[in-house]
Amino acid sequence: MKLTGASSSSSAAAAEELDIYDEIEIEDMTYDSTLQIYHYPCPCGDRFEVAIADLRQGEDIAVCPSCSLMIRVIFEVEDLPAEEDGESKQEKEKV
Repeated sequence: MKLTGASSSSSAAAAEELDIYDEIEIEDMTYDSTLQIYHYPCPCGDRFEVAIADLRQGEDIAVCPSCSLMIRVIFEVEDLPAEEDGESKQEKEKV
């Protein structure tokens, strides 16, 4: 666990940044069209993953399922692949 000497006035911002391992541009990630996720290698040997549906909703954090590391994904929503299958549209209709 990493500890920093953040002042109390910026403790909320420091806590948000504390667990971010790195910032990665989406162009450097691999897109799996079958699973509808972007992934990127994690130092632990597994990989960071984030669903394209989450990215479309503004979520920019990819999580490694094997360890506590997270990365921030740098992207523009309009640059994401177009929705091609009916699953994503059906999920939106349910909400």
